[in-house]
Amino acid sequence: MSNAVANGLAGAGSGIIAQIITYPLQTVNTREQTERVAKQSLATSKRLGTLLQMLHVIRTDGWGGLYSGLKPSLLGTAASQGIYYYFYQVFKNKAEAIAAARKVKGRGDGTIGMFSWLSVAALAGSLNVLLTIPIWVLVTRMQTHTQAERKIMEERKDALLREASENGLTGSELQHKLAELDSIKPRPYGTLQAVHEVYTEAGITGFWKGIVPTLIMVCNPAIQFMIYEGSLKRLREKRATSKQGRKNITALEVFFLGALAKLGATVTTYPLLVVKSRLQAKQEIGGNVSLRYSGTFDAILKMIQYEGLPSFYKGMSTKIVQSVFAASVLFMVKEEFVKVYMVLEDKCNKVLFSSAK
Repeated sequence: MSNAVANGLAGAGSGIIAQIITYPLQTVNTREQTERVAKQSLATSKRLGTLLQMLHVIRTDGWGGLYSGLKPSLLGTAASQGIYYYFYQVFKNKAEAIAAARKVKGRGDGTIGMFSWLSVAALAGSLNVLLTIPIWVLVTRMQTHTQAERKIMEERKDALLREASENGLTGSELQHKLAELDSIKPRPYGTLQAVHEVYTEAGITGFWKGIVPTLIMVCNPAIQFMIYEGSLKRLREKRATSKQGRKNITALEVFFLGALAKLGATVTTYPLLVVKSRLQAKQEIGGNVSLRYSGTFDAILKMIQYEGLPSFYKGMSTKIVQSVFAASVLFMVKEEFVKVYMVLEDKCNKVLFSSAK
């Protein structure tokens, strides 16, 4: 098995573990990103902290609300991490071979520069996005479904109240109609329902909604891996020249390096993530034109016009906690998986070598 395949499998396994641990935070964050609040309502709107948001989801949707869309999310995580790490290792091996060839010719020191790290991560990320974005569109729909349904119900109640004031409906008639709306229970909503809704709303292209900001966001893992690989390289060089103390990099050190890398990448690209989530969430949630986006630039312009610049940073504190913790767990577990693979491969080679004698 090549080191690219080993890194792909290790990336998929570690990604699933990190996703399961941090998924409730991801659900809350997606809901925060897709919540629309007009500029004039910002001052009076009450913002809940991450923990209170989680408790609110549990109270309104039950514990299952925190894990809505988990199944396709795990599939998406396994596919994304596997594809990303596989191609990342393939392109990394190629970049290392080119750097070594340049050294032989007397050009360079044989190591990969920062621009090369960035290019490797960007190429791997672009392939990953093109192949897996339909899964993440479904995940976003499932995470925000009850929130969208609640917004639709609020629009219907507002329309009913307007109609009552215009047509002079009596109090009993109005209360009866409001009670009818309150009695409507949310429809069952799983993966198949999400697929049908996306296809009905926008056809096959609906599964690639948000592709533009997502492709631009390829710079997120590119920045993340540039920081991570650069920090790891410097730490290894420092350990190699140290005359005393341990030489190996510990799992805890990898954890903190992963956290630092993800923090820098998340803060840089967060506004694009909000735009992507808005595009992938349900669009038809009432007659308000400010709640519907025809594309990336339309979403950006309407967010600025109706909600202001702060809307691009909604839920960033939750995302930082979720992303940094998930990335730290992912890097730590992946490195341990790769170490186990290397040990097993070494043992297998020894067995094969001894049996060949």
